[in-house]
Amino acid sequence: MYSGSIAILPIHYTDNISRKMMKFALTTLLLLLASNGEAFTTPSSSSSSRQRTELASSSFQAAQTLPGSSSVVSSDVEDTTKVIEDKDSTNFFMDAAVDGVGRIQENKKKRDSEPPKSIKQAVAEKVEGQRRKILKEPNLWEYNFGLQDPELALPHGIETRVTAPELYEITQEQIDTLERDGVVHIKGVFDEEWVEYLRSATSHQVSNPHFWAFAGTASKLYDYIQRNIWQTNKAFADFYYHSAMGNVLAQCGKTDEIRVSTDLLMVNPNKGFKWHQDNQNGPITWDEGIRFWITMDETPAEYGAPVYLKGSHRNTVVDEQAVFVDIEGKGLENYKNELLEFRTMPGDMLIWHPRTIHKVDGPSDGIWTSYRRVLGGTVAKGGSTYHDKRGTGGVLSDLGRHGMEDGDKLSSSFFPIVYPNFNKSEARDRDGGSVGRDVRDIASKLGGLAGKASGDKFSSFFKVLGSQSK
Repeated sequence: MYSGSIAILPIHYTDNISRKMMKFALTTLLLLLASNGEAFTTPSSSSSSRQRTELASSSFQAAQTLPGSSSVVSSDVEDTTKVIEDKDSTNFFMDAAVDGVGRIQENKKKRDSEPPKSIKQAVAEKVEGQRRKILKEPNLWEYNFGLQDPELALPHGIETRVTAPELYEITQEQIDTLERDGVVHIKGVFDEEWVEYLRSATSHQVSNPHFWAFAGTASKLYDYIQRNIWQTNKAFADFYYHSAMGNVLAQCGKTDEIRVSTDLLMVNPNKGFKWHQDNQNGPITWDEGIRFWITMDETPAEYGAPVYLKGSHRNTVVDEQAVFVDIEGKGLENYKNELLEFRTMPGDMLIWHPRTIHKVDGPSDGIWTSYRRVLGGTVAKGGSTYHDKRGTGGVLSDLGRHGMEDGDKLSSSFFPIVYPNFNKSEARDRDGGSVGRDVRDIASKLGGLAGKASGDKFSSFFKVLGSQSK
């Protein structure tokens, strides 16, 4: 458990997006300190909900001078750091964090006496013709820390951490399609038992939101979104260890080994994403990675279907640091009119090259009255090496204290092998709480973004968010 001091880097630039990024980083670090390290080291069962709230409250009270003040003061930090306040915009994350302190105190009794609503209770309804979201954003005091275990039985009689991963054979035509088009839709990889297992794991997660979902959920990016869900929720780790996912991806990548580089649990993407390519794939290169989606629900007919530019993974004009892509740009003429749209169904997999340009349109009002639950991410092929991406937006998918250095072979409990078989030692590391994000690496790695050049590169990420694709 880490409780040492954190150096807070001075802000020497005035770029609006970079300034917001650093404010968010400061808020995140304060919340990490509030958890006293439990967010990445110890099971949630070790402390009650009340204890976690008291820890958070004491940390915030020690930093109440943050918003609107000229410095951040900590008993463990000798120097004060000037923070430039953006008076023309509201920092949602900082306001939510500080305002949440009062609400935490006011709602202690209510929170302890009333359990959070389950996903089944959050039923879509219409009142006087108004559409209502199927999921409600969690309150600040409802977030959990540490490890979580829904205690779900695996399908098909699989014995946890004993049975070998399942197999699922795909066709040569599907492999060829991925190489040619940059994306392939493989239907029915997972049967009803697996789909219900994933839905149950997701239901447990959104009913017991984890701190690592705070940034994405509070930003209105998704109704619920959490990176590296396998690190905190045992059910998803077991899915990777025992399902046929690794076998399918190994065939697609023509490799004899698959490791999870980074993943995302995504529930209902508000208004959707504009055209973009994926560069938060973990510490690997484009060609070392394979992107995947596993869908748990039927895609609505009107929106929510992913759309790809056929063959765009072969383009040579989009900068590797860019996320947002202007498909009217020079060099994309041969791709922008060849659209591939996939209306995925429960149990399907979408698999694509990280450079394939794509978008997802959400409902125009951002309100989902049904579920669109997806488990997705990036896996690394056998022989991949570790690439240190600090100073770029790609660093956000590599915030663990694993000790790997640039050029090392990618072999670590932080990037677990799932095919041809999971590693029991890596699984024990995960179950023991030694695998996860670390406040020390968050501070040092996000510090690499505190520069104008890096801020310009990272700002492309924000152009993708919060707006309906046209």
